[in-house]
Amino acid sequence: MKQVLFVCVHNSGRSQMAEALFNRLAPEGMQAVSAGTQPGGALNPAAVEAMREIGIDLEADGHRPKVMTPEMVESSVRVITMGCDVDASACPANYYVTEDWGLEDPKDKPIEKVRQIRDRIEDKVRNLIEELKNE
Repeated sequence: MKQVLFVCVHNSGRSQMAEALFNRLAPEGMQAVSAGTQPGGALNPAAVEAMREIGIDLEADGHRPKVMTPEMVESSVRVITMGCDVDASACPANYYVTEDWGLEDPKDKPIEKVRQIRDRIEDKVRNLIEELKNE
C-alpha cells in the first residue's frame, strides 16, 4: 500500500480536502491520511461546504483534526505539507523531509476563494497520483 500523508498546522482545511480527494481519485493500492502539528478543534466550515459541493462530505465520512505522529510519517511514501505560512514554528517541514504545496490557508476566506483552493488541491492530487503510479 502506498500511503501519502498530507499535513498542515491545524488539519482542519487543506490537508483534509487533500486526503478526501486523494482517496476518492486514487486507484486500489494507494491511500491518504492527513494530520496536523497543532490540530484545531473542528473542521473548517468553508472547507466542508466546498467539498460537499463536489459530493464529498467530510463530516459524514468521519474526518476530524488529528495530530501527526511519527508512525504516520514512517508508513508514508510521501509527506506533503499544504503551506507553512500560518505558523512557521509549527510547520512539519521543520521536523521531517516534506514536499510543500504552498497552498493558501482557507481559514476566514469566502467560499469562492475556498473553491479555488479546493480545485488547486485536486489538480495537485491528480498529478501526485500519476507520479505514484510510475514509481
